[in-house]
Amino acid sequence: MPSPEQADTLNTQSRSVSAAGLRSEAVNTGGAPAPVGPYNQAVKAGGMVFCSGQIALDPSTGAMVGDGDVEAETRQVLDNLEAVLAAAGVSPQEVVRTTVFLADLADFGRVNAIYAERFGTGVAPARACVQVAALPKGARVEIDCIAVAP
Repeated sequence: MPSPEQADTLNTQSRSVSAAGLRSEAVNTGGAPAPVGPYNQAVKAGGMVFCSGQIALDPSTGAMVGDGDVEAETRQVLDNLEAVLAAAGVSPQEVVRTTVFLADLADFGRVNAIYAERFGTGVAPARACVQVAALPKGARVEIDCIAVAP
């Protein structure tokens, strides 16, 4: 879980999204791994927060966590997502949609049990779960999400 100092590092860059006349803001925090490409950890637009997919990278070292243990990876992925959500001013309870990407669908039960610890109470988010051929850095799980900003 990020410290309050890490969670409040909202990037204030913004741009107009001309088609809808909306403003969008980039969200980036040191409490989650830095993007490895030309994207932001999240974007706030139209009262929504769109979080990029997270894998099990330790935000302080950039190294993969878990040494292939899908449960340890899942916990780190969810910690990273929570840090991004906090930086955007929302909580996991405001997540309305997730996508879970698994390198092996046989891991579904173990990932689902940990996922339920974070999202299993109240109105759980709508979700898709798919097996993919590969994930960055040999990850076994990646999760992205969409939240409604208060």
